[in-house]
Amino acid sequence: MSSSAAPEGEVKLDLSDVDHRLGQLVGGGQLWDPCSSSDIRRWVMAMDYANPIHWDEEAARQSKFGGLVAPQSIAVALDYGHGCQPACVGKIPGSHLIFGGEEWWHYGPRVRAGDQLFQERRFHDYKVADTKFAGPTMFSRGDTIHRNQHGVVVAKARSTAIRYLAAEAEKRSMYADKLPPKPKWTPEQIAAVDKVRLDWILSNREGVSPLFGDVQVGDRLPRRVIGPHSIASFATEYRAFLFNAWGSYHWTAPAGVKDPWINQDPGWVEGFGFDEEGALIDPRKRDGLYLGPSRGHIDDEKADEIGMARAYGYGATMQAWVTDYLAYWAGNDGFIRHCKSDFRGPAFEGDVTYFDAEVVEKMPETAWGMPLVKVKVKLTNQDGGTLVDSTAEVELPIG
Repeated sequence: MSSSAAPEGEVKLDLSDVDHRLGQLVGGGQLWDPCSSSDIRRWVMAMDYANPIHWDEEAARQSKFGGLVAPQSIAVALDYGHGCQPACVGKIPGSHLIFGGEEWWHYGPRVRAGDQLFQERRFHDYKVADTKFAGPTMFSRGDTIHRNQHGVVVAKARSTAIRYLAAEAEKRSMYADKLPPKPKWTPEQIAAVDKVRLDWILSNREGVSPLFGDVQVGDRLPRRVIGPHSIASFATEYRAFLFNAWGSYHWTAPAGVKDPWINQDPGWVEGFGFDEEGALIDPRKRDGLYLGPSRGHIDDEKADEIGMARAYGYGATMQAWVTDYLAYWAGNDGFIRHCKSDFRGPAFEGDVTYFDAEVVEKMPETAWGMPLVKVKVKLTNQDGGTLVDSTAEVELPIG
């Protein structure tokens, strides 16, 4: 699957450090500490997910859970590197990475304060395609199995990373040429956005689950909105991923793998790498926002250097938004079993993100051993541009 030889002068990816790692288990960061109630609250605050069972102790105690419980989306926050570690394997000089999509399977166990997740990671596959954004571009996939402290599988994730040459993306300036100016919102427009947001919060605060028999194909879920996105909201999201706290994780390697990929240099373009040695004294040098590959999320100038034009949001965050959105509709007796999302474009600073969804199929018999409803979800910005296309299978109570 490596890139073929190219004529002299033609831009190509150097995949010499990638091919021999295909199918291998890979390492990465492992959090030292179990999940805390503050971690749960910080996560839903960052995701703007106001479901009371995740932050309001009194409401949670009165629910079927008997206390605070984490949303299903928190698994990625209890992982290292926004969950894309097994999809970013091998050094590609002069490269950068953005998220292309995620697929999640959830097996039943809920995460609560005191639980700890452990990851098994594997580099699954990749393909190279020519894109308008950056020319030769690698779409690589990696799998992560999340187990709790009892060894029980909580979830599996398959992440897709888009790896490309930053200089080529900057030269092509696809977003810079096509991206509208940063929106300027009037008080009346903000009030309209806030109303949609509040209406959604009020749509199922009690956590009532629709019955499988009552749900019909064509039913639409209540509309949700997040935004306008800002540097503050992007930074808040970033800090809710627990690996970003100083000293929060250690490196782990899979047993028996020769030259396992753990924390090697992926080939980040100059100005986006970490200072590993310096970080032993000054941890900010491996912080990610102050120094590292995530700088473009909060810095227009750095975003432009990697072809993104202005500050933008996180792929892993968009997937979490989708999971939370579906879970709120499914209620306390519902459960998201599977969700596959393709990321079509980023949430830029100043934009708002709208959520719309429709039930497209009822499946009385499934491989999960229970009836499920299939829901299609679309995330769009204020101009109607698509950010995410998702399809999910949701478990609802029978009656």
